[in-house]
Amino acid sequence: MFNAPRPAQRYVATSTTGFGGSFVDENPLANSVYDDGLDPWSAAPSPTPTPIPQTSASVFSNVIADATVPSIYHRAFATVDPSNLGETSVNSLSRVLATSSLPAATVDKIVNLVSSKPRVSKLEFFVALALVALAQAGKDVSIEQVASLSTQNTLPEPTLDLAKLQSTSAFNPITSNYRQNSIRSPAPAYSSDDPWSTNPRFPSAPSNNGVFGNAAGGFVNGAPSNLSGSGMPKDWWKKQETVKVTILGHQGFILNRYLVYEVTTERGGSVPRRYSEFVFLWECLTRRYPFRLFPALPPKRIGADEQFLEQRKRGLSRALSFVINHPVIKEDGLLAVFLTEPSFEEWRKHSPISLDEESASKRVDRVEEMSIPSDLEEKLTAIRVRLNPLIEQWQRICILAERIIKRREAAAVRSPPAFRRSYLSAHFTLPPLSPTSSIASLPGSAPSVMSNSFHQSFTGFSLPPLDDQGDLARLTNTLRAVVEVNEQCWRGDDCELSNGVRSGLEQVAAHTQRHSEMSEIRTRSLLDTTLESLKGQRDLYIATRDLFLRHDRLSIDQVERLKKRIDMNSLKLDGIRAAQKEGWQDEVDKLAAVIEKDQATIAAQLSRRVFIRACMWHELRGVLHNRENTLLTQTVKSFAREEQEFAENVANVWLSLGEATENMPYE
Repeated sequence: MFNAPRPAQRYVATSTTGFGGSFVDENPLANSVYDDGLDPWSAAPSPTPTPIPQTSASVFSNVIADATVPSIYHRAFATVDPSNLGETSVNSLSRVLATSSLPAATVDKIVNLVSSKPRVSKLEFFVALALVALAQAGKDVSIEQVASLSTQNTLPEPTLDLAKLQSTSAFNPITSNYRQNSIRSPAPAYSSDDPWSTNPRFPSAPSNNGVFGNAAGGFVNGAPSNLSGSGMPKDWWKKQETVKVTILGHQGFILNRYLVYEVTTERGGSVPRRYSEFVFLWECLTRRYPFRLFPALPPKRIGADEQFLEQRKRGLSRALSFVINHPVIKEDGLLAVFLTEPSFEEWRKHSPISLDEESASKRVDRVEEMSIPSDLEEKLTAIRVRLNPLIEQWQRICILAERIIKRREAAAVRSPPAFRRSYLSAHFTLPPLSPTSSIASLPGSAPSVMSNSFHQSFTGFSLPPLDDQGDLARLTNTLRAVVEVNEQCWRGDDCELSNGVRSGLEQVAAHTQRHSEMSEIRTRSLLDTTLESLKGQRDLYIATRDLFLRHDRLSIDQVERLKKRIDMNSLKLDGIRAAQKEGWQDEVDKLAAVIEKDQATIAAQLSRRVFIRACMWHELRGVLHNRENTLLTQTVKSFAREEQEFAENVANVWLSLGEATENMPYE
């Protein structure tokens, strides 16, 4: 059912709830918050752009065709693509080719043959390795020669020293400063003032009656409600659990083909999970914790491409990270099983699961009830008013930050005009989220043409061409080629001037390569940490809006109707007792039982009202307020510190170059 396309309706800000669409329950935004170029909520499959001049990727798919690729090709590519993104930088390609012992001029020629952009695809990388093998064999280095060998299924194997690649890379001195997200050692236990640490962590065993997650079990739907504490333990932000989601690949055949993810946490290693299993977990959590704050899952899409899958993988990681660090939901037994059980599907077949709402097994005591502020409704209203503007602005921040980061690595290559017209303008729209869009007030924008001006700023109409931007890696290769050509002075004698200048150029090449590698590491760090933190901030406000939507829909009860029915039945009961007709005692007993049942229902629903108020106050005070402030502080400080370290390292590179070329001769 998750493959079914969603209705293609535009998001509007005229909902009766005051929030318009929701990513969970109503129509979502017309643009995706998970992929800034595609709308995964669209009813259509991933679109096929209007035919444009053939790109290098399509050319090389014809070059390689269905030929068997030697294993060294895959090993070499895995060395420079540890995150399995399907592409790598020109700098990384150059470093791999440098281990072939070919002349720098040949390496530079091969790099320029396969790509004119700052990044190369897997196919382009393979073609480059085939060209290296041809050069090593003394044959003609040309794409046509590779295509000919491919048709014969005899792609040549290059001789590469991949061990030398890792041992001599300039990545090593600074990797510790700009390492990618990794699973840290287990976080220390929460301090004693944690109001939610009263139960054992990660319960996963069934309750006594055999139903997993039954309210009678006490702990299975989360920790007991305790709202009289400080809200969050001291230094809670230092004790966040980490989660890593990676793509394992596709499994199954043809119609039954599906994508498998690997989820790695500190709770029990790595487990494989399908997207449908994420959806099942979220449906259960939504039923159990309707008044808790947690983000929606990124959606599924028919015919998803690699870019969409990468964005969805990151969205899954952010959503799961939020949940496992929620002070209440993190203790859920089903969540613990999802993170630790090797075969979640097999476990589900043998374990009944309760979907009872959290309020069915928890009560708010008198002290907790008194801690709820009397002006809670005013506080909720104040948050409602600012949610849409916050979502708009954080969405724009994420888009602009990603553009800046990609331009920084010279990867934001301008799309051909035909592609922009037929593809992006049809599938990237940002309609107003509120009647007074703050984006429309930006320079060069007008409220009536906000989407058009936003397209111009995002899709590249107003950006300078980036296809022919200089690249440090190519500069390094070219400098080394110059050094090789001028290895001997044309005068024929031992020329100190020529030798000194050539030595200086060698130093320039070495330092430009080091700067290129440092920039690549920093860019990847920004994409994996800073940008994901910014998107997490945006997801927090979207999750808050969804919480209000669930609250407006699910907090409705029948207390007033039941009170009226009790009054009517009480009058009827008095009349029957006064008349005392034949069989009146049986009617009295029936009415008394109905009245007693209604009174019990009213008591339960009044108790649920209090619990809902306690939940909302807890989520706003303990989750929203802390996460929107403390985690943003953490992000900003980390960004400032890492940028300072990067700038210092860059300065040290050029300072080192100045020292190395100090003795370059003039005569």
